[in-house]
Amino acid sequence: MDIELARTFLEIVATRSFVRAAEHLNVSQTTVSARVRSLEDQLGRPLFVRNKKGASLTPAGEQFLRYAPMFVQLWERARHQVAVPSGRRAVLTIGAELSLWHPWLLEWLHWMRHSAPDIALRVQVGVPEGLTSQVAGGVLDIAVMYAPQHRPGSRVELLLEEKLVLVTTDPTTARADPAGYVYVDWGPDFALHHGLSLPEVTDPGLFVGLGPLALGYILEAGGSGYFRQRAVAPHLATGKLHLVDGAPSFSYPIYAVCSAHADEGLLGIALEGLRAIAAAGIEG
Repeated sequence: MDIELARTFLEIVATRSFVRAAEHLNVSQTTVSARVRSLEDQLGRPLFVRNKKGASLTPAGEQFLRYAPMFVQLWERARHQVAVPSGRRAVLTIGAELSLWHPWLLEWLHWMRHSAPDIALRVQVGVPEGLTSQVAGGVLDIAVMYAPQHRPGSRVELLLEEKLVLVTTDPTTARADPAGYVYVDWGPDFALHHGLSLPEVTDPGLFVGLGPLALGYILEAGGSGYFRQRAVAPHLATGKLHLVDGAPSFSYPIYAVCSAHADEGLLGIALEGLRAIAAAGIEG
């Protein structure tokens, strides 16, 4: 199938309009309509219903929407793999949740550049569901995340048992002060154990779904919250943050999800680096 047909289909879905899709793709509306007709002919089903409000999906269109993004992603992956940069022998594609990139995976990038300079890297940030799907589909070689789902076409390996610790900007703080406490959403397991251990802050005034955002806020405005031990270590060293004595800590494992479609040699190098960085953090 012509990949431009899938791109056009997705653009119409995103804009809900043949006209706006043509504008975004920088082609004529006639071209967009012709591409849709060609795609519908190949699939043997109508994909869109056009009306005054724009374009909506038919049941067949809803089904095709499950696969079209993967077609485009696989094509991009193939294009990048074929176009290995000059002086490099292969391309490794890695994704991770945003909160894992700094500082842990940033250190891994330095490790790769030093230990495997002949491997080109494609790096991206994503949400767990999207990362898991891309690994299973072969779009990503490897993804690093906290709570991956097991999918056919991938395997999951434990990399590191990290800790979430309670820190504060006020060294006189005992336990979690509800007035300045920021609840960071570290997932359902954390929520369960947090509720049992710290019932006094089960309904905080500030709830943040991203660790780095919450940490940046506390450093600027003051307060307390749970964060990855490795992420707060530099701030503990400078005295900007302080561990709350006697507060419980919570386990927060980090996993690598590896694609069954990836080159095992490349995966081995990537995992070696990830484990080396994890071990250095534990020893440090």
